[in-house]
Amino acid sequence: MKKSTVTDSDILLDAVVKGLEDVKGHEISIIDLREIHNSIASYFIVSHGNSHTQVEALAASVEKVVFEAIGEKPVSVQGLRTGVWAIVDYFDIVVHVFHKDARSRFALEELWGDAAITKHEYAAEELINNAEV
Repeated sequence: MKKSTVTDSDILLDAVVKGLEDVKGHEISIIDLREIHNSIASYFIVSHGNSHTQVEALAASVEKVVFEAIGEKPVSVQGLRTGVWAIVDYFDIVVHVFHKDARSRFALEELWGDAAITKHEYAAEELINNAEV
């Protein structure tokens, strides 16, 4: 029987998604680039916020949660001043946080259409709690 192994990338991926969830990131997509020849990362994580402030908060939350979970700091963080498109680069995983309007304009999911794309779903309990608010 084959044992499942948890890699550092899996742990980082979970921490990134949690950081986006904590600040209510919208439409979280996980683009798996591992099978794409000459890709620059193993994963792109894409999400968006409805305001410039939320874009900045999402990027900051990812940094905070990842550091608290595994002590990892990003290689680079770009785009925070504009609040249109922030990139948090962990080398193996690159997080793209867009303003809602910019996300549809740049369409990263379409650009990387050859990759496996998973839409992250919030846990049912979170959806119920948010509906009650």
